[in-house]
Amino acid sequence: MAQDDPKTLVSTDWLGAHLKDPDLRLLDATWFLPTDGRDAKAGYDAAHIPGARFFDIDEISDHRSSLPHMVPPVEKFMSRLRAMGVGDGHQVVVYDQHGLFSAARVWWLFRLMGQENIAVLDGGLPKWMTEERPIEDLPPVIKDRHMTVRRQNQMVKDVTQVSAASKLGDYEILDARAADRFRGEAPEPREGLRSGHIPGSKSVPYSELLNADNTMKSPDDLRAVFAAAKVEMSKPVITSCGSGITAAIINLALERVGKTDHALYDGSWAEWGAYPTVPVATGDT
Repeated sequence: MAQDDPKTLVSTDWLGAHLKDPDLRLLDATWFLPTDGRDAKAGYDAAHIPGARFFDIDEISDHRSSLPHMVPPVEKFMSRLRAMGVGDGHQVVVYDQHGLFSAARVWWLFRLMGQENIAVLDGGLPKWMTEERPIEDLPPVIKDRHMTVRRQNQMVKDVTQVSAASKLGDYEILDARAADRFRGEAPEPREGLRSGHIPGSKSVPYSELLNADNTMKSPDDLRAVFAAAKVEMSKPVITSCGSGITAAIINLALERVGKTDHALYDGSWAEWGAYPTVPVATGDT
C-alpha cells in the first residue's frame, strides 16, 4: 500500500476517510489513445467517485498548437478549473479509469501551475470499485472558486531545450514508452512519425513503475527500477513519452523517491518523431 502523501499519491483508504471533507475536490482525468476507440467522458458519466468532476485533457490544452494536449495557457487553465469549482485552498485528488495512467499528467500540470495540494489516487477507479466503495452517475454541485497560478517554467521543456540536453548530456532524458518503441522495433501509434528515441535517452517504460494492479511501486522498488535503467540520479531529469501523458508517471515516481529536479518534454515523440531536423537513435542506446 502507498504511503499516503497529499502532494503525490494517496490510497483508496485515505480517500475513503476524506471523501466528505469540504475542501476536497476530485477529478476524473481519464484519457484514451485515439486507437483505443473508447470515450472517457462516457465512462465518467456512467460511474465516478462521488463529487468527482471530469477533467478533459484534450480540451484543457493549447488549441493553438498542432500537437496533442499541449500545456494550456495559464488563463485557460484558471478559467476551466474555476468553472469546475476547483481553486485555492482545495486538496485535489485526481484519478483515472485505467488505474494509474493519465491522472499523473494532470498531477504534473497542477504542479506546473504552482498548485501543490494535489495527489494521484493509487490504483484509480478500478481499485476503488474492486473494493466496492461508493460510486455515482450524478453531476457534482459546483460553486466557482478562484485559483492563483504561479507557473513553474522549469518543469516543462521544449524541443530546443531537449535537443541541447541530448547533445550536452547534462540531463538524464527518460522515455516512458514501451521498450520496443524506444528501440524503434515497433511502429508509433500516430501516423507519420519516425521510430526510435532521442539520442542519449534511457528507456524507463511506465509499466515498470507500476504493480500488477496498476498501483505505483514502493519508493524502494522505484529506486531499483531507476538503478536498473542506469539513471544517474545526480543529474536533473527530463521525461518523455508518446505525447506527454505517461511521461508524467515517471515525474510522479521521481517525486516519490525524493527527486525534485525533473521536467517533462511536453511535445514528446509526437513532436520529436515528426521533426526532420532532429536526430533519432535506435536500439538500446
